[in-house]
Amino acid sequence: MNAIHASIARPGFIATPGGVELFYRDWRPDSASANGKTIVFVPSYSLPGDMWAYQMLPLTQHGFRCIAYDRRGHGRSTDPGSGYDYDTLADDLAAVIEALDLSDITLVGYSMGGAEAVRYLTRHGRARVARLALIASTLPMLAQTPDHPEGIDHAYIEAFRHDLLNDYPQWLAENACPFAGPDVSQAMIDWIREMALRTSHHALFACNETVSNGDFRDELRDIDVPTLIVQGDHDLSSPLELTSQRTARLIPHARLVVYEGAPHGIFLSDAARLTADIAAFASTSM
Repeated sequence: MNAIHASIARPGFIATPGGVELFYRDWRPDSASANGKTIVFVPSYSLPGDMWAYQMLPLTQHGFRCIAYDRRGHGRSTDPGSGYDYDTLADDLAAVIEALDLSDITLVGYSMGGAEAVRYLTRHGRARVARLALIASTLPMLAQTPDHPEGIDHAYIEAFRHDLLNDYPQWLAENACPFAGPDVSQAMIDWIREMALRTSHHALFACNETVSNGDFRDELRDIDVPTLIVQGDHDLSSPLELTSQRTARLIPHARLVVYEGAPHGIFLSDAARLTADIAAFASTSM
């Protein structure tokens, strides 16, 4: 277990030991509705903590304390130009949890954020975490390798990197609708795209390399907290059979919930259902 000495740098920002400032939101219910439960949200690749707004607000109204932060290079957090490996990103998550002195939390990670949450647990232990929720995660491994032939072909990964280097706004314009699904409004899609376009381009490229090279096949077997896994069966970014089905087999006692017809952007397409599932899971007694 690695000790992290983090602090509140100024209102709304946590200072990591390396001097990076992480912007965070800490939404608390009124005292009459508070249930004593805390949920920490880890965002997606390319998006800040604001992506969780349509889960955090109703959950806060139902008595949960909800915290979300911006990954380094994303949103309002510092863009240090380095530190986009999973170990450092997990240490940033630890800085948020320890600076706010959180305990008995439900840790919710989406897409790349699910891998960061897992690395937090294997690197820092479960003392502060009661439950883990993995939403449309990239786990256990995406890329094709000799011992993982069913993974995503490197030509596809390189094609995305080419778009990232040459015309990322166009790539977003072409892929936003498949990401969100057919029932999400154009205004909501525009909101997501605008947040993604504000992310550091360096962070986008470095985080893509981290996600593409991630291999959690052994690590997942060490997760020993109750785990909820949620994924859509129309997820084009992290196909169900490559990710969550395998993750559920590797994590002891994990529970997989599949949303029929849901895309990768399940926090948009199925916002109310996802919020209800997170609330029910976070309310379970240990």
